[in-house]
Amino acid sequence: MASKEDVVLTEEAPVPENKSTVVLEKEERPQEAPVLEKKPLSETMNARILGTGTETLVLGHGFGVDQSIWDKIFPSLVGRYRVVLFDWFFSGTVKDPNLFDPKKYCSYYPYAEDLISLLDEMGLKNVILIGHSMSAMIGCIASVKRPELFEKLVLVLASPRYLNTEDYEGGFDAAAVDGMIASIESDYNLWATSFPHAVVDAKDPASVSRFSEYLLKMRPEIVPSLVRDIYYADYRDVLENVTAPCALVQVEKDIVVPTSVAHFMQEKIGGGKSKMETTLEMIKGVGHFPMLTEHEELLGALGRILGFDLERPE
Repeated sequence: MASKEDVVLTEEAPVPENKSTVVLEKEERPQEAPVLEKKPLSETMNARILGTGTETLVLGHGFGVDQSIWDKIFPSLVGRYRVVLFDWFFSGTVKDPNLFDPKKYCSYYPYAEDLISLLDEMGLKNVILIGHSMSAMIGCIASVKRPELFEKLVLVLASPRYLNTEDYEGGFDAAAVDGMIASIESDYNLWATSFPHAVVDAKDPASVSRFSEYLLKMRPEIVPSLVRDIYYADYRDVLENVTAPCALVQVEKDIVVPTSVAHFMQEKIGGGKSKMETTLEMIKGVGHFPMLTEHEELLGALGRILGFDLERPE
């Protein structure tokens, strides 16, 4: 019969552990933060490709709107080209509001990086960019950084600087811009319904209302800084470094971009070298949104620039 001592010795006695080890094992270990899958830019920027042509057109929209601003234009292009449409992160159609950080997007350079990254992600090179307003200068910056991505730049109502100086007519003075920002901050909805009357042809009330609807979809809190960053910027020094062939499209009467700006850009792009010919297409109309109010005039200009005839279906 085994003694009491023998029984104790044959049992699986617990192994003494370091006190600190026991404490660590008893404590609840912190949970690792879940790794969020980064969505592709083509998804977050609502990018889509329409058409089956051999050449690719990329349509970039301007301030306050989204890709649907091209709705009257792209149906005439998709039979001839692959057409890429997308939204900048400030647009009211972008689902995640955190994608637009005003501190990051305080100049056109982060937008240019987004455009470059989007083209890389989609495997696109030698595209023809049709950039309206701010997208035109964003395209210029992107083409300087990555010239192989761009076969041609079509710059619709582009401006490298909106403020006047002693030797440059940009269209605005600082007091006017500050007054606009004050109006935005005071009553955004009122501004969003009144500003379109100044920049869209008043003879086209449907287009005036449509631009107002675009503005009302935006987050009001991001608009003051966005307007300030656009209107106080100066990208004139970018123009001399642009090597891609360029075509400017200018409306006869636009309060946002006067014709003097188009002539300035035509002179300065590519350093004014004779080998860098920049064409200028003047189209009839009033206002900053010919794709809404003068879409046939705009399509005619694009046909002359790109070499297609609207009367001849593809």
